[in-house]
Amino acid sequence: MTERPYHHGNLRSALLDAACAAIEETGPAALSLRDLARRAGVSHAAPAHHFGDKAGLLTELAAQGYDLLAEAVRAAGPDLTEAGVAYVRFAVEHRAHFEVMFQPGLQRPDDPALDAARRRADQALADALASSGPARRANSEAKLAAWSIVHGFAALWTSGALDARTGDDPAALARTVIANLFAADR
Repeated sequence: MTERPYHHGNLRSALLDAACAAIEETGPAALSLRDLARRAGVSHAAPAHHFGDKAGLLTELAAQGYDLLAEAVRAAGPDLTEAGVAYVRFAVEHRAHFEVMFQPGLQRPDDPALDAARRRADQALADALASSGPARRANSEAKLAAWSIVHGFAALWTSGALDARTGDDPAALARTVIANLFAADR
C-alpha cells in the first residue's frame, strides 16, 4: 500500500470541499474524517491535524456558510424580497453548508469564529429587514416571521419536499412566496 502524502497545497480548503461533496451525497451524520482523507488523497491523520475532530470540521464549515450567507444577503441590496431570494439561492447553491449551519449539535458551540460569522449573517438579515420599513425594524416577531418563511422555503426546496409542479426555479418561486407574505403590508 502506498502511503499518501501529507502536504497537498491548500489541504484545509480541499478537506472542506470534500466535506461539502460528502454531505451532499449522504448528509452530515454519515461524514467521517477517514472518508474525507480518502477523497482528498491524504493520510487519514491529516483532517484531524487541521480540525481536531468531526465537530471541528463541521464548525468551520458552518462558519464558512454563515459568511457566504451574509455576503449573499448583502449583495441583494436593500430590498427585503431580494434578500429572501438571496437566502434561498444560498441554500440551493451551498446545500452542504446550509445543512450544517442549523444543526448546532454538530458544531462546537463556543467557537469564536463561528459566533462571529453567525453574527455577521444575523446582521445582514436584520439590515435587510430594517430596510423594509420602520415598523419591522424594531419588531423581533417580524424578523422571526421573515426568517421562518425564507428558511422554511429553502429547507423544503433543498430536501426535495416541494411538488415537482412548482417548477425548477427556486428563486422565482421564492420571490412569489415572499411577495405573498408581505402583500398585506402594502
